[in-house]
Amino acid sequence: MTLFKNIYIFDLYQYFILLRHPLPCRYTLAGDNSMFREPMTSTEEKGNLADAAYGRLKRDITEGHFTPGDKLLMSSLKARYEIGAGPMREALSRLVAERLVTAESQKGFRVAPMSVAQLQDLYYARAQLEALVTELAVQKGGDNWEAGIIAAAHTLSRVTQVQSAEEMLSVWDSRHKAFHNAIAAGCGSDKLMELRSTMLDQVERYRQLWLRETVFSTDALALKRDEHKDLVTVLLSGDSQQARAMMFDHMMTPVPIITEILRARGLV
Repeated sequence: MTLFKNIYIFDLYQYFILLRHPLPCRYTLAGDNSMFREPMTSTEEKGNLADAAYGRLKRDITEGHFTPGDKLLMSSLKARYEIGAGPMREALSRLVAERLVTAESQKGFRVAPMSVAQLQDLYYARAQLEALVTELAVQKGGDNWEAGIIAAAHTLSRVTQVQSAEEMLSVWDSRHKAFHNAIAAGCGSDKLMELRSTMLDQVERYRQLWLRETVFSTDALALKRDEHKDLVTVLLSGDSQQARAMMFDHMMTPVPIITEILRARGLV
């Protein structure tokens, strides 16, 4: 009995050790089925840190914590994110490839500029793609697809029950994306879904400006609710051409709003 008690206590001790050591590592089963920590290699650890730096910096840029043209000083970034220069440079390089950051020879990095021309180009391309995906989804989608759209639309319409403004923003954004994902899911093309995800990434910095303007406005939110209701009706009617045209118009509605915000805030 004492032997089993000791084994149980030892297992509990191992469990609490795991909780108290959040440093990058792997956990591996030993021959006796107990777990021991297997340290990550320096390459793996650096990769994890670079991923973390990339995610946090990208979010801060897209959400407007950094404005177009801001200089991204390595010393400031290291202090802000508590991450070393190596992983930080890797994160910056990835964001340069995504055109969210620009690299200047001998001058370092800056937040990429924004422009009305880029806004219009990105949204037009995204609207065309979303319209095509919607047309295919109406043609190919079955009962499960329709049920998914109805459920997502209902969930989105219930967002007004959320209390705080910031929670409202987060919940509405998440459910709005889920609604459009439910529509696109019926298109039957993994490649189109991949391109769609890439396009969403590229418009995100502009979309965030529109998001706050919409979610925090009762009138704008009511207008979106009506648009979504009409869209669902057309989707379920089976008219793929009308659904395509309506989705294109729906995707383009933020452009004049974002254009006004960009100019009012001196971002272009």
